[in-house]
This record gives sequence, structure tokens and C-alpha cells, in this order.
Amino acid sequence: MNDIAASSDTDVPALLKNAPSSVEFKKLRKRLLRQAREAISDFGMLPEGASETNRPKWLVCLSGGKDSYTLLAVLIELKWRGLLPVDLVACNLDQAQPGFPPEILPKFFEDNGIEHIIVREDTYSIVTDKIPENRTYCSLCSRLRRGILYRVAREQGCEAIVLGHHRDDILETFFMNLFHGGRLASMPPKLINDEGDLLVLRPLAYASERDIQKFSDGMEFPIIPCNLCGSQDGLQREEVKRMLQGWEKETPGRLGVMARALGHTRPSHLLDRKLYDFANLRPQDANADKEASEAEEPCAASLAMTAKLFAAE
Repeated sequence: MNDIAASSDTDVPALLKNAPSSVEFKKLRKRLLRQAREAISDFGMLPEGASETNRPKWLVCLSGGKDSYTLLAVLIELKWRGLLPVDLVACNLDQAQPGFPPEILPKFFEDNGIEHIIVREDTYSIVTDKIPENRTYCSLCSRLRRGILYRVAREQGCEAIVLGHHRDDILETFFMNLFHGGRLASMPPKLINDEGDLLVLRPLAYASERDIQKFSDGMEFPIIPCNLCGSQDGLQREEVKRMLQGWEKETPGRLGVMARALGHTRPSHLLDRKLYDFANLRPQDANADKEASEAEEPCAASLAMTAKLFAAE
């Protein structure tokens, strides 16, 4: 990757011209770029044969929050450095929420010369009509939003919609499914929609929320709050977020360990009979899966971290 420190103010994209020049921020910026490149590579987000002369088109979804601003900045920089042969179209969906400032994102896009589209659909009225008062709107709101974004992606000739979910979001979803859904599942960095014609990509899957917050603060993005609908208090996801943040505070690095675990599953050591043939597993089976043997003992450092994490107060 070209050295960030070697880039002059005259040759960088407009969005990056006012990026802080401190050593700490440059390290943060490089880390986010590296993590996004790794996620894009690890999960095959680019089609085979993608190049500057054969570029796919991505619809980058902007809500006005720190995550989506950071996503757009990272993708724009990767493209500028010749590391992402993709055409990017930024898209904001104005859902007619009370108090939503419709002028902020269009001005941001225009000031920074970013190709974009603004879509206005009054999904807020639909949600408030269908969901009883004092209930959270997020599930229905999300489904309506995703359907509109799929439509816009098709109209724009895009092969993927790109979202700003990060490592912490993925872990929160895993625990939400574990605690409330009775399944081991999360949000994958790459999936295909039900119709089979569009990809959903999350290039920030390896990035921590803490790094994204620092980057967003340093870039001074014009943040639009995500609680305009007034339905955010008491969400189960917020409880999970507080739990994970508490674990990270008690044992720094814990979230990174858990995130890596999501990429190292052992079906023979779980209980899902659809993923592993327990019924036909027999002693001295020459063809038995070696992973069905006893699990290796965790290292002393891991045991110490676990003991500290779950120690009685």
C-alpha cells in the first residue's frame, strides 16, 4: 500500500484532504484500510477478473452515522490507491423520520465530489402505523429499508449493496441469536439476497467500533443521530452491547478473540446433526474426522482471561 505519509494534499480525494496528520491518526487510517482489504480478499467480495477495465459497481449505503461515513472514506481511499477496482455510488435513504435533516448528506456528497443518489421514501409512516406504540420499530424498518436499497441497486446496475457493519455489530448479532434466537448465527461479511441477484457486503467486518469512532471523530463527519424515531431505548441489542463493552473493559482484547472464534468453528464439537454425522461416528473408524477427537486444552493465558472474566464480584 502506498505510504499515507507520502500523499500530498493536492492528489488525495477531497474527502481526505482535511484528514488529521498526526502519527496516531495515520496509523489508525492504515489499520482500517488494511482490515478492509483483508475482509474484501478473505471473503471474495470482488468478482474474479475485476480490474480497472472491468469494474463492478457497488451501492454504498450512507445513513449519516459514524460507521457508514467511515466505510465510504475507506472504500474511496482504497479505490484512489488503485487497490479497489470498483465503481462506487453512495446512497442515502431518507425515510421521513421526524427531525431528519435532509440537507446534510447531499451537501456532504457535493462538497466532496462523491457520486451519489438520494432516495426519499416515507417508511416511517408505514412503521408507526403497523407497530404498536412503545414497541421498537427497528425490525420492520430494516426490512423496508433493505427492500428499497435492493431496488435502487438494481436500477443503478450495481452487483452489491455495501453496509457499514463492523466487528462489534457482528458479535452483538451473534449473542442476540444465542440469547434470544436459539441459534449460532451472525451477520456474514458477504451474503446473497433471497432473489439471488445481489450481494450484501460488509468490508468493515474486521474493524472495531472503537477504531471507527476515533476515525469518525478525527474526520469530523457531520453525524446524523440514529435515534430520530424515538424507539431506541431498552433495545435488547443495547443490553448486549453494554455486556460486550464491559467484557472488553475487564479484559482488553476479548472481543478480538471472540471475533476470531467466529471464523474457526468445529462442527464435530457442537450439537448440530445437520452439520456433522454423529450417528455414524464409531470407534476406530479409519475415515473418522480428526476434528471429532478430544478438544485440545486451552492455553494458560486463555484460562487466566476466562477466570478473570467470569470471576464472582
